[in-house]
Parts: sequence; structure tokens; C-alpha cells
Amino acid sequence: MRSFTRLAGVLAAAGLFIVPAAASASAATAQPAGRAAAAASVHLTGGTTRVKTAPGIAVALLKAGIVPVPAGRASESVVNRDGRVAVRFDFPVTGGHVSLSPLGGSIHHRGGIEFINIANGKTITVGRFHISLTDADLTGIVNGNPKVRVPLFWVNLSHAHLNAGQTSVRATGIELNLTRTAASALDSALGTSLFSKGMEIGTAKTVLRF
Repeated sequence: MRSFTRLAGVLAAAGLFIVPAAASASAATAQPAGRAAAAASVHLTGGTTRVKTAPGIAVALLKAGIVPVPAGRASESVVNRDGRVAVRFDFPVTGGHVSLSPLGGSIHHRGGIEFINIANGKTITVGRFHISLTDADLTGIVNGNPKVRVPLFWVNLSHAHLNAGQTSVRATGIELNLTRTAASALDSALGTSLFSKGMEIGTAKTVLRF
């Protein structure tokens, strides 16, 4: 509940029911890839993936009584910029492999997110995420059961930018859209009708070491 108290405080300070001020957008520019881009495939030794909620998602969840909190090795922070409140989750990268030309492979993580419905006490936890660059999806296990791995998000790489070096790759602008399976599972487990197929939950950026 500490995360709920902190998030509620930030939202109150920002003015929960006030339309946020418009923010100016800046175009991101792709950076040239280094020599690692030529590698067929590299094995990952570590790194971090950060997921930031899309505009309005944190407010919508809280107003519906849904509180997302970190599980396991994940960590959480709350950001308030110009009245725009977002929640960020960081997940340690534990392994996997990637190729940049063509783009493919998978990225494995520890930690997860527990969703709590404070109105009825229902919860669901998803974690141990795998990002498949080949299939353009993010899967996770449900409630700690390794036998139940489901597709949670479609991974949209159309606006992603890569910056590759000799020992690491940084990717930004990865959009995450909820799958039908995940939307149904969240609504069913939490007793809500909040989630829907294709909902943009947020964006991810990752730093991968190899």
C-alpha cells in the first residue's frame, strides 16, 4: 500500500481532476549503430528494461481503484512532469539473445507487477517477462506459475530507436499494447471492465549488455 499512498499523493498534488497542461513534443532522432549491429546474434549478460505508463493510464487505474506495485526484483518510481503523472517500473535483464540485422531474439527479465483492486481486494501478478523481438510480443507468467505463460503485450517497434556499441545495445520508444488475452485476464481477476485489447499501456526502453 506504500506505492498507493505515494501515487495518490503525487496525483493530488498534480490535480487529479484537472486536465493536464499540454506538453510540447520533440522528435526523437535515431543514432547510428556501432559495430555490434553487424553481429548475427549476441548472448545477453544483463541490463535493465524500464516501462513507463502512457499518458492518462496511471490516473485511469487509480480512479478505478487499481494499484500496480512492483513484485520480486522489480522497482517502481512515480514521475510528475507538468501535471502529467506516470509510473515507471524497472526490470533486471537476466539473459537472452538478440540480433540486430535482422532484428530478432528474446530478452528475459526478473520481477513483475502486482495489480491490486483496493475496492474488492482481488489481485493478479504477472512477471518473469520475455520480450520476443522475433514475434514482437511480451509474455509473462501469471501468479508465479511457470506453466502459465501468456502473451501480455504486442511490442510495436515502428517508433523504436537503437544505439548499438561494442558491449551494449540501447533501445528506446518501444510501444506496449495490451493483448486480448491479457485484457480478459486482468478484468476477470480484478473484477473490472477497465482493460481492452490494443490499449496502449506504455513505452519501454532497455539497455542490454553482452
